[in-house]
Amino acid sequence: MAILLGGCSTDATKPSAQAEAKPAAPAVPEEIQSAAESLLGRETQVLLFADLAKNGKQQFLAANVVPKTPTNNLPGTIVTRAVVAENDDGKWSEVLRVDEHLKNQKGFLGLTPLTAVTGWRLQYEQSEDKGLQLYFTPLKGITDSHPQTIGVRWNSATKRYQSLDRNYEHFLLESPSIGTARSTLR
Repeated sequence: MAILLGGCSTDATKPSAQAEAKPAAPAVPEEIQSAAESLLGRETQVLLFADLAKNGKQQFLAANVVPKTPTNNLPGTIVTRAVVAENDDGKWSEVLRVDEHLKNQKGFLGLTPLTAVTGWRLQYEQSEDKGLQLYFTPLKGITDSHPQTIGVRWNSATKRYQSLDRNYEHFLLESPSIGTARSTLR
């Protein structure tokens, strides 16, 4: 014996109404998309653009985002490369690069893994007073089974993006090269 129930309800239209109520992301200006593609290639997605550092200059965050698939179900935005670029008198220049390592104009950011990283979990938040804060968690290519998330934020004193200590309170200095320290025992 089987019972088949059916009915009419206005609830069926709610998902589409909710989807329409969600604000659409602003369209990326052609100039910004073109600059992002010149830095990272044609598969680049512009994730954010505005005065991200709260320094009065237009910036954008762009990345090569790994698409979600049944085999890639990791939470967050997974990227292989990312860049923050800044518009200085009509010319876009790179102020932060994320590929195998985290780098700015002065070198490798503090806490960057010594071994090359093939992918990063990217999280970010925009604060009215501190500007853009980025969080990068290395995914592959490191030997630590519990990788630490690296916080990165604009340092208004040095006028560049720098990594933060483990408590995300103090800025860390860069290293011009990456590698293990060597010492000689006598």
